[in-house]
Order: sequence, then C-alpha cells, then structure tokens
Amino acid sequence: MSANATTIDVTAGTPFIDTSRDFDAAPDRVFRAFTDPELVVKWMGPRRLDIRLESYDARTGGSYRYIHSDGQGNEFGFRGVLHEVQEPLRIIQTFEFDGAPGQVTLDTTRFEDLGGRTRVVQHSVFPSVEARDMAVASGMESGIKESMDRLEALL
Repeated sequence: MSANATTIDVTAGTPFIDTSRDFDAAPDRVFRAFTDPELVVKWMGPRRLDIRLESYDARTGGSYRYIHSDGQGNEFGFRGVLHEVQEPLRIIQTFEFDGAPGQVTLDTTRFEDLGGRTRVVQHSVFPSVEARDMAVASGMESGIKESMDRLEALL
C-alpha cells in the first residue's frame, strides 16, 4: 500500500467534495498524466472498467467525452468542458455523467509543487447537496481512490 493516501472530504450539508493526494513526481509529470490522452486511459476509473476516449482536448476551451464499460456490455458516459488549463498549475472543468443529465459539477484541480513531489487538490462543486449525495452513494469515493492509486503506479 502507498504511503500517499487519498483523502476525500464530504462535509455533511455542503455540495462539495474535496480530494487530496500527494505523488512522488514533479508537477509537470502529474499535470501531463491529467492532460495527455494516452496517459489518461491508463489510470482513470476503476480497474474493472475499460475506458474509451471519444474526445479529449485538454486545453482552455476544449472538451472531453469518455465511456467506461464493464464486461457485461454496460456503458457509462461522461463529458465536460475545460474552462481553464494552466500548465502545470490548474485545470478547471465541468463534469457530467450521462446517467444524471443536468447534474453538472464544476471541478478545480490544483497541482501544488512540494519540491519534486506534487500535491493534487481537487474541489468539486455540485448543483445541490442532494446531487453530491447521489454521487457519493454511487461509489464515487472508491472510484476516486482507485484512480489515484492507478495514477501513482503510472507515475
């Protein structure tokens, strides 16, 4: 198990999820893993799901769409717009699950330089406390932790 644990803060009564994880890699390498489509497919999502990028234009004004699929033919689509991509400091984007249309989150990801290491800090703003609670109930936390573990292994 990694010495770098993922922390997830889901404060009751707020529409936020805050995530933090330290990585033993410089900010430019971690940032690239978030923006290079060839790397994104190697770590994003749980291991039990395959990922297919339909589009991934990681630049300010760009957009993305990807599909996770399981072995039984079920597909789970996600999409969003990148409002700001500031290498290697920050990404601000929307995130929407096809299964919950109109429940768009605004996600800010910061890459903090720890002197050769990087702290990734993510702040997700949901449209309501209920929408946030539904995401948590869907297993989002375990998916985030598994993705971060996969990212660490990739780096």
